[in-house]
Amino acid sequence: MSSNNKTVRCALSVSSIPDITEAINNAIDNKFTYLICPLVNPRLKREYIADNLRHQQLPLTRSDLDLTAECWQNYVVGAAHQFYDCDSEDETIRNNSICGLSEELNIVAHLNLTNYLVPLRSDKIENFSRIINNILLNKLTMFNVIIRVPLHMNNLDIEIENVISRSNDDAPWYWWKKLRTLCEENTRLGLALEMTNDLPEDENEIERWYSEPIRMIIIPTSLFLTNKSGFPVLSKAHQKFINQFLKLDIDFVIEGANRHPERGMSKYQEYLNYIFKQFQTNSVDKKTQFTKGYEDCLQNPLQPLMDNLESQVYEVFEKDPIKYSQYQKAIAQALIDRVSEEDKKTKEIVIMVVGAGRGPLVKMAIQAAQETERKVKLYAIEKNKNAINTLLNLKNTDWDDRITVIAKDMREWEPTEKADILVSELLGSVGDNELSPECLDGAQRLLKDDGISVPYRYRSFIAPVQSYKVYSEVRRCKEYEHPYEAPYVILLNNHCRIADEQFLFEFTHPNRAKKIDNNRYGKLEFKANFDATLHGFAGYFDSHLYKDVDISITPSTHSPGMFSWFPMFFPLKNPIQVKQNDLITVHFWRCVSSKQVHYEWCVSSPTNSVIHNPNGRTYWIGLH
Repeated sequence: MSSNNKTVRCALSVSSIPDITEAINNAIDNKFTYLICPLVNPRLKREYIADNLRHQQLPLTRSDLDLTAECWQNYVVGAAHQFYDCDSEDETIRNNSICGLSEELNIVAHLNLTNYLVPLRSDKIENFSRIINNILLNKLTMFNVIIRVPLHMNNLDIEIENVISRSNDDAPWYWWKKLRTLCEENTRLGLALEMTNDLPEDENEIERWYSEPIRMIIIPTSLFLTNKSGFPVLSKAHQKFINQFLKLDIDFVIEGANRHPERGMSKYQEYLNYIFKQFQTNSVDKKTQFTKGYEDCLQNPLQPLMDNLESQVYEVFEKDPIKYSQYQKAIAQALIDRVSEEDKKTKEIVIMVVGAGRGPLVKMAIQAAQETERKVKLYAIEKNKNAINTLLNLKNTDWDDRITVIAKDMREWEPTEKADILVSELLGSVGDNELSPECLDGAQRLLKDDGISVPYRYRSFIAPVQSYKVYSEVRRCKEYEHPYEAPYVILLNNHCRIADEQFLFEFTHPNRAKKIDNNRYGKLEFKANFDATLHGFAGYFDSHLYKDVDISITPSTHSPGMFSWFPMFFPLKNPIQVKQNDLITVHFWRCVSSKQVHYEWCVSSPTNSVIHNPNGRTYWIGLH
């Protein structure tokens, strides 16, 4: 279900269909997008271990001639007609299940279906996983295998190997985790969550499901209530659960008998569409409009010193109203503190905007001066010649002679006077990753002895995360020889944090140390809130602009409505299984040389990982 669609994508699941063409037409007439149905007659019992089998002369399923290839692909999702117990201790059941599942998978490939839905009911799945994995690795097959599991299971009498910190209620997640691990987290392996009457009480359990590659949520008609007007509705708890997953690109599936025959099956779809539209209405804001389409998409961090930013990139940054409002507030407070009411008509403050870009911070400084009625002299320093052209045009049309445009690298310019206030927006997703420390250290000679920097401090934060989707995106990345050794800028959506974020590195400006050293090492220990798969670490930052005026993308202190920065993701080459209360120990290094800056990272508990990006062999940020 793409959030760009006007209506929810909803499928109708049926257990048997005498006429598939009629069934598809009926589903479409009732506003469903496609049909989910068994490919093999549920009553057909097939034996594969005897000779001269009579069923070999009988058709396994309906003819592929019943529909066009386009209809099979667009309007039918195949479903396993039974639970295949490929790992049964009974040899006959096991062999028949293996043969039956393999045969159905071949039919799916023959019909060129997009998806195949198969249930999972146990953790004894080695044979089952092998069959699924083999079909996923077959380059001649293109369909996705969607694994169906119940959301919750009460009083489930089953033992799961190597699982300690769990209740039986959340056993289905362990079945799924085992399967995706055995199948090497294949990107064609998806998940269908079957909603149950009882929902998980632990919010962490729901967040953990949220981080999995959910393709469908199956809603049995038995879960629907009837409102006063006789229409099907869900309980508030089930509504809340659905709303939590509407940000994901998923389909809904209605399954079961029509319990509101006087209203028709279409009313189930219409109700889900109503929930979807309510969600869209309530979630539309400037931030959502800006970030739509960026969710879970890998982006390379900017190289602002090596590369000149394009006009389009500047434009994106300038659309954030929160960031610049905070900058204006910080500059205004600094002006008031530095110039008393008695001196405001005579004392002039020198403000230098370093890395001025297309001038948004210059505009904020002008507005702050007007707001506080303080006299200012402004310098806009920028190395990008294309942005200089924009600044000169603004100077000629909107600004006056109090603004001087300097076409120089801030680290090289030799001014005739020094600044009272040095303003910059050189921050990256973890604060220092776009070389703000190196730039501002090189520019602090522009400041008076009592001069101030806006911002004056920024800090990075790290949190361990589970995200099958993001890990899969990294694995598919062909840009690097070692894709797991590069950090990525990404709007994390399909993920969960295994523990809350913690502070990593800090930088302050101006830096008055006799010998400035921007190398850093940090060791953090996280206590896992729940059993999970550790795929990497999310990075954030906060920044103090002036006194108590700040901006943040850190989850616990995020500036409401701000969207200029997405988090950074530091992947792990090999996912690590963690259990509730496990200690996750991670080490981060920020390494500085005369030519570049790079990060290295590794995990030392609950197990050891490799050191990622040694010597900056995959990713580094150039200083020139």
